[in-house]
Amino acid sequence: MTEREFLADSVEPVQPAGSGQPPKPLKSLGRRILGWLATFIGVILFFTFCLYLLFVVIPQGPEIALARGIGKDTSLTITKIAVDSVKVKKEIALLEKKIDKLTTQGPYLIVNTTDNRFYLYSGKELIREGRCSTGKNTRLIAKKRNYEFKTPRGVHTVQSKQKNPVWAKPDWAFIEEGLPIPPPGHESRFDAYTLGDYKLAIGDGYMVHGTLYKRRMGLPVTHGCIRLLDEDLEVVYNTMPIGSKVIIY
Repeated sequence: MTEREFLADSVEPVQPAGSGQPPKPLKSLGRRILGWLATFIGVILFFTFCLYLLFVVIPQGPEIALARGIGKDTSLTITKIAVDSVKVKKEIALLEKKIDKLTTQGPYLIVNTTDNRFYLYSGKELIREGRCSTGKNTRLIAKKRNYEFKTPRGVHTVQSKQKNPVWAKPDWAFIEEGLPIPPPGHESRFDAYTLGDYKLAIGDGYMVHGTLYKRRMGLPVTHGCIRLLDEDLEVVYNTMPIGSKVIIY
């Protein structure tokens, strides 16, 4: 092979301008731009749909949103709600009449053992309210018997009333103090000061009475009875006749 032939084989022919396809890099760049543009449009449409759901469909409800979207009148739905509310008001009025019939017309006492509060009513009128003390919800385990100190919940009745009452101490009062239990009728059983100036018996040994321990008023510290301050007890005693209701909850 001559030197001229060798040079001719090693040089590639040059295509004339406009005779072939565009360079491949230009094609690839165009496709990428179209892909980015399609993705951008898709993201915008997705967020637009989410905002529509969040601010239009969910707050109104899908039925109302759809009705408004197609131009349907939604005033019938509002009219239906108004009719239902009138119906509910009538039912409430009937229930209130039934409650009035069941409400005690005379004086009665309500005792809240959770908050240790009392409410004295006459019919629907609140006469007095204040602090009280109720059962401490504990148990005393003795040899012959166990004692549970809690205020009985439910509807009770004032069975008797007494001024300057004398407390006949039960056995548990001596057991708590670690003292020997005296025989029935022994003078050590009678205490003329602990119950205060008045007592109202509500059955099963439970009473509404006064107390010497005024600093502990408003706390669950009793053996089941309801303690009141002197001024409150006097109003309750003078207001509630025998047969009045004591509602404890």
